[in-house]
Amino acid sequence: MLVRFSDIYIGENMTIKKEEGMTAEKILTKHPLGKSGRNIDRKKYDTLKKAILSALRKNDLTHTELFSRLNKSLKGKFSGNISWYGETVKLDLEAKRIVERTASTPQKYRLKPN
Repeated sequence: MLVRFSDIYIGENMTIKKEEGMTAEKILTKHPLGKSGRNIDRKKYDTLKKAILSALRKNDLTHTELFSRLNKSLKGKFSGNISWYGETVKLDLEAKRIVERTASTPQKYRLKPN
């Protein structure tokens, strides 16, 4: 089966892809080291962003602690690989300077102070 997509570019970081009359809004993520970002579903991005920010509001977390909380809070409620989407969104939030890494050992993540 051949499926045809047509892209409509909305802005720097958003694309809407149409497939057979359906519309799925996508967001192009960024990478803190300038590497290529990924196009992911906007709803999945928003879900992971909300979960990451919620987890980091309470205290600084190591990578393991952060992803343990993400898996605990989203398991059964999220369709997709929580770890992959979580890492993609976390890197985007680092690139946008919303989340930062600490210089401590072990390294931790925290919300960047305004």
